Amino acid sequence: MSDLPTPVRPTAPIVPVILSGGAGTRLWPLSRADHPKQFLDLLGDGTMLQATARRVADPAVFGPPIVIANVEHRFLVAEQLQEAGIRPRAIVLEPEGRNSAPAAAIAALHAMAVDPDALILLLAADHAMSRPAAFVEAVQRARPAAAAGSIVTFGIRPDRPETGYGYVLAGREHPEARGVHGVDRFVEKPDAATAAAYLADGRYLWNSGNFLAAAATLAGEIARFAPEIDAAARAALAGAARDLDFERLDPAAFGRAPAISIDYAVMEKTDRAAVVPCDPGWSDVGSFASLWALAARDPAGNALVGDAVAVDTRNCLVHSTGPLVATLGVSDLMVVATPDAVLVADARRAQDVKSVVDRLRSEGRAEADGHPEVHRPWGSYRTLDIGPGFQVKQIRVNPGGRLSLQSHRHRAEHWVVIEGTARVTRGPDRDRLETVDLAINRSIDIPLGWVHRLENPSDTPVAIIEVQSGGYLGEDDIERYDDAYGRG
Repeated sequence: MSDLPTPVRPTAPIVPVILSGGAGTRLWPLSRADHPKQFLDLLGDGTMLQATARRVADPAVFGPPIVIANVEHRFLVAEQLQEAGIRPRAIVLEPEGRNSAPAAAIAALHAMAVDPDALILLLAADHAMSRPAAFVEAVQRARPAAAAGSIVTFGIRPDRPETGYGYVLAGREHPEARGVHGVDRFVEKPDAATAAAYLADGRYLWNSGNFLAAAATLAGEIARFAPEIDAAARAALAGAARDLDFERLDPAAFGRAPAISIDYAVMEKTDRAAVVPCDPGWSDVGSFASLWALAARDPAGNALVGDAVAVDTRNCLVHSTGPLVATLGVSDLMVVATPDAVLVADARRAQDVKSVVDRLRSEGRAEADGHPEVHRPWGSYRTLDIGPGFQVKQIRVNPGGRLSLQSHRHRAEHWVVIEGTARVTRGPDRDRLETVDLAINRSIDIPLGWVHRLENPSDTPVAIIEVQSGGYLGEDDIERYDDAYGRG
């Protein structure tokens, strides 16, 4: 093995590192680049990010998590962790996605700066586990091996010949940890015949893509096999800047890191790889076939989510976050509806949804990446209707949230409060402002050019309907005078 130091405190709390940079395009139109699947409640127990954070929240085993996320998702990450009652050690912002190896390097170096003996647990933010206690037990079994210098992956015992996952061939039992094995080799996604052979063999496990290692071990192996990633990560952290509760990595330095997964960069090359077999009810929820398998199904095999009705329908996923969807006389389909898009696909093509996204991007369609609900640091908004000279939105303001003090050159607005009590500041200029609290069902006008602000001083959500009218209704028609979130 490579010559690396072994941690001297193997019983120190494990630092979870939640990697939240994925785009989840195989779950379009539910998941999009602006609002990927880790921020969705797909299984009814909170968003996938929240479920991941709660899975490793036992303070007797784990320390506060480090979350590594795309800069565009920063307020969404912070809001969802707060809702889940999770206080992170840090939220580190990537200026662009570079896959998991650069993120792992950042995590290892960040953890070592606090504790050189730290053990870190790399977790995908968008995986599901129906038996989280079994996963924590596997982490505890893997701890001695990680403390002794191994990088331990969590191998899922396969129950079917799955072609959508990579595999790990388990070898001899680890000398430092019972129930942990060396890795004889990593195998890419196989064809159906090979997957069936792996299942029959019994030694092959699905590669879950989650890892436990000493931060020093992982950082050392990254430096050994991917020195350009190590150099970029060190420079990105050295040039990082604080921004509210976030750490922004230096964009130029981070951009020099190759975009590559930790599997390719390190795990397929290192002699320190180990695997702990486990069965925590794991799924990467990587396709609608996975979502169908995890969902409750009726006697005909249909998974119905949202406003959905199935008549003479078999083995279908019908999922709606928008209009009523009804099916009649069909089978083996995926029907997924959102307020702005509908996908109808053969269930056998579940892994190919990304091709639809690629087509939409090539045609310049905003629906490819944009989500109908747009999140901002103060809350969110959703466009309800739009036409020549007008636009109607629903705006939600989180408790304590406040929009910037602003004005518009090209539009007037009319606000109607539909939930909570909104505080409105408005006036013809910054020297002549009035503030009024509006209860539910009250309304107010914001004339063209007037300075105004919407805020929520209460501890319950506020929602309004905003009707815009004017010759130009783009989001860039904003002149900000004061903003709590540092936006220009």
